[in-house]
Amino acid sequence: MSQIAKRDASELHTARDLASQCQLPLPTVSKLLKVLLHHGLLASHRGTKGGYSLAREPHLISLAEIIAAMEGPLALTECSLESGSLCDLEDSCSIRDNQRVINQVVRGALESVMLSDLIRPMQLIAIRDANGKSVTTTSTISGRMQ
Repeated sequence: MSQIAKRDASELHTARDLASQCQLPLPTVSKLLKVLLHHGLLASHRGTKGGYSLAREPHLISLAEIIAAMEGPLALTECSLESGSLCDLEDSCSIRDNQRVINQVVRGALESVMLSDLIRPMQLIAIRDANGKSVTTTSTISGRMQ
């Protein structure tokens, strides 16, 4: 997705070209493209000059959408899924509600990172604790979020 987003929006990308550019096996890239197409993140263009393009502008595609397309619903634990869970301990779990809150925070963070953010350098502005105070960090990590 980032390889496609780096180029002009009108440029089409073949599985073979993307595999070469990303240094990944062609069958892997082909499978990934089909999944992303199925989830509406890519558009397919047929013909001799055909290929794939983004279905929307990069600033309108979130990292959460990409991960969900590849991995399924975003959930740190089974009980974090909105549709219920498969865990036998859910009814007696003392941290179930907290797990759901944590999952919502992580999902929110992933929804705020857009594909357009992934194709340029990112800087961590600040990390804040529960009281809103800045947390001292020992090194800078990638991140656009505050």
